[in-house]
Amino acid sequence: MNVQDLITIDNEILGGQPVFKGTRVPVESLFDHLEAGVSLDEFLADFPTVSKEQAIALLDIANKLLTAKNVAQLYATVA
Repeated sequence: MNVQDLITIDNEILGGQPVFKGTRVPVESLFDHLEAGVSLDEFLADFPTVSKEQAIALLDIANKLLTAKNVAQLYATVA
């Protein structure tokens, strides 16, 4: 899956906040839940419109971005 298959950014949906495609669930909510110690299964139970495949694919993309050799350059670009 690529990012366009996972995330929608539309000013008409939550003011343009990135959400899981086909939902109104902010991507940030997944990271907030995991940071708070909530399991992936609990997150999915809280947000049933997000599929497990979407959540895992998003985490995989985040992992690849954050472990890339040029992560410092990426961070400088978005910071």
